[in-house]
Order: sequence, then C-alpha cells, then structure tokens
Amino acid sequence: MIVLKGREEIEKIRTASKYAMEMLLYLGEFIREGVKTIELERLCEERMRSLKVIEPAFKGYNGYPFCLCVSVNEEVIHGMPGDYVLREGDIVSLDFGAVYDGYYGDVAVTFPVGRITEEKARLLKVTEQALREGIEAAVEGGRLFDISYSIQSCVEGAGYSVIREFVGHGIGRELHEEPQVPNYGKKGTGPRLKRGMVMAIEPMVSMGKSDIIIRENGWTAAVRDGSVSAHFEHTIAITDRGTEVLSQV
Repeated sequence: MIVLKGREEIEKIRTASKYAMEMLLYLGEFIREGVKTIELERLCEERMRSLKVIEPAFKGYNGYPFCLCVSVNEEVIHGMPGDYVLREGDIVSLDFGAVYDGYYGDVAVTFPVGRITEEKARLLKVTEQALREGIEAAVEGGRLFDISYSIQSCVEGAGYSVIREFVGHGIGRELHEEPQVPNYGKKGTGPRLKRGMVMAIEPMVSMGKSDIIIRENGWTAAVRDGSVSAHFEHTIAITDRGTEVLSQV
C-alpha cells in the first residue's frame, strides 16, 4: 500500500532529508587520498552527536552495523566502512539516511577522489543527469514507471547499464515503503503518481554490465565484471506546489 503524506509529514521528511544531504556534503570535504573509509564513518557519528537532532537510519537496520554506506569504484551500494585507504582516481559513493522526529530521509552522492579519468567523470555526470531526469518525470497524474523509463533512457543512451537488483522506494515513517521505484521500466505504466507521494529516487549505474555479486560480508553489492559504478539519490515529494526535492540544500 502506498501511503500518501500530509504537509506536516512532508516537512518532517524534508528536515530529515536536508540533514542527510548536509551530512554527505560535509563528509565530502574529507574525501581525499590517504583517508580510510572508516574515518568517514567516525566523522559522521561525531557530527550526529554534535547536531543532537537526527538519528542514523541505517545503523541496526536488518543488522547493518554502520551509520554510513561507503562504496568504492566497482561497489554499487552497501559498502562497509573499513580499512580501505582511498587512492587518487577512485570514486566513492556515500549513502546516508537520517531520522528526524520519527521520519526518514535518504540520500546518496558519488565523489571523486582527487583527479579522476574523463571516463569516470562522465559516468558521474550521466548518473546525476539520470537522477534529474527521473525527478522531472515524477509529476502528479503521471505513471510510476515514467520515472524508471527516464532514468533508463538517459543511462543506456550514454552506453552504460542500470543496476536492476536494487531500486528506489517510498519513504516516510519507514526507511523503505511502497512503491518500489526501479531504474528501468516501460513509460506510461505503473501506479498513478499522486499528490502526497514521497519517494527516494536513486539511479545506480555501471560503466560496464549490470550483473552484480554480493561480497562475503553479506552486504556489499559490486559489479561482477569489475566496472566502476556511481550512485546518486534524492528524496522527493509530489505536493500541491509541484514536485519538490526535499533533500535539496
């Protein structure tokens, strides 16, 4: 069942989402060669303690032990912070969810580590563009898979692949709610988009093929052929003022 949100609920999700995006932009300032990914987790925890207004959405979720997901290069999502040392030319995806007054916000950004190749820079640009096009397709009266189609068309038109095993999702009092929002689909199909729908839209894109493997930790998804992957995510709402990006800062 898709739960439609009222204005007060949307404002709480907006607050959670903005805090989440501000966290990622803050952490992005520390992404450089020589930094261990576990240091980003520590910085995240310290900042949450200083803010005192948000809680981590991921820590403890189905047993996940960290506040932050840190996915490097061929890792798509659910990368675990650890002893990996960032190197010049890496790309690193940070995924973070925040809880504010019982409501969730969920965001992701892929950052370059120092100077990256033109190919990786293009991947980031295309993935972010796919997110924008997905958001533009999320209009009242449209269909859910209009979003999916827009993302898929952008990604595949650039010669890349969308990851199919993981999807965007509704969000509100729970981190993952209906509807699921795939990054591929047929235009003009799916549930009707209605005012009050709140969703996390999140294209996950591989430079190569879309097949993935799950690492031994049981969480981290990586592209099977070793191709690098990018991930961007915003939380959006369809409101009486149009479609709003709640995580915009």
